[in-house]
Amino acid sequence: MWWDSSPEVCKPGILCPRVDPALVCPGWGICDSSDPFCFPQMDYLEPMGDNISGMARCPYDPKHANVALFTGGMLFTATVTDFLAIDAVIYRSLGDSPTLRTVKHDSKWFKEPYFVHAVEWKNHVYFFFREIAMEFNYLEKMVVSRIARVCKNDMGGSQRVLEKQWTSFLKARLNCSVPGDSHFYFNVIQSVTDILEIDGRPMVLAVFSTPTNSIPGSAVCAYDMAQIAAVFEGRFREQKSPESIWTPVPEELVPKPRPGCCAAPGMQHNSSSLFPDEILSFVKTHPLMDESVPSLGNAPWIIRSVARYQLRKIVVDNAAGPGRNYTVVFLGSDTGTVLKFLIRANLSASSSPARASSHSLLLEEFETYPSDK
Repeated sequence: MWWDSSPEVCKPGILCPRVDPALVCPGWGICDSSDPFCFPQMDYLEPMGDNISGMARCPYDPKHANVALFTGGMLFTATVTDFLAIDAVIYRSLGDSPTLRTVKHDSKWFKEPYFVHAVEWKNHVYFFFREIAMEFNYLEKMVVSRIARVCKNDMGGSQRVLEKQWTSFLKARLNCSVPGDSHFYFNVIQSVTDILEIDGRPMVLAVFSTPTNSIPGSAVCAYDMAQIAAVFEGRFREQKSPESIWTPVPEELVPKPRPGCCAAPGMQHNSSSLFPDEILSFVKTHPLMDESVPSLGNAPWIIRSVARYQLRKIVVDNAAGPGRNYTVVFLGSDTGTVLKFLIRANLSASSSPARASSHSLLLEEFETYPSDK
């Protein structure tokens, strides 16, 4: 996102990454954030296509989160829809499928989220974000990192339950922590890569930091996409009453077909809109998975603690070197420092994710601009 206050731009705008030359938003068009409105891509000052509303596609304020992914003619966005950033939404528009959104003002779905990234893998779109954890209601505003997913072919629910809303939305916690008698957690996700293939495994790498009221530190954790998918096939977590603690849902109490699954030809219900109300009601009230997604090797690949900065961005070259067989990680901090690491991973496809290991070597650290500016 960018905030353009130059005289040439009449209103504040948000520039979105270009993914398709014919796509209005997010092309290199400008989303008018004072009244969300996506202007068309312009080459040589010639308009291309029609203007479309930016509502639920870009926020009112560039400080608010905004994530977009275009696939199969459909635009998947994660942002907020109002000035106060109260109505957080994962939204699908464009294409031939119906417009869908997450349930509005339901803290079990979202509690003050900040969206970071989105990736496409197989039948789902995955969203990375951080939010206040409702399952730790005995703690005061504990922020955790999440990954959520929706089915690309979701058609919404019935006219009675989840109409024009996702029937496949599920979320799980991302665990990036230092193991030990008492785990030290890096709870605040900052940046995520696209899906990479390292040693034959599809994975993402993510940067995490500690909360402002904790020991300052940052870490990079890696997540296997197959392991992420497996967590979404595990147990659900529920809170039976506002005063009770969150507990796993017994498997015998989970309706069939499994809530949150993608409808497909050959199934008894080949469209999500045909799912029984029991299944739709369950997924509406049980979006949280019981297990967290563990990082590869159950430990961070890189840790920077008690530093004068916190890491905020990550870029990875997984085909570096003369033989294109090295993985180099670039990390950007909140003070402009850039760190360059060489990663040596032991991730053979036959080994389990828990036994995966890696070693990191700091190659370079430099400042992108003088500290006196």
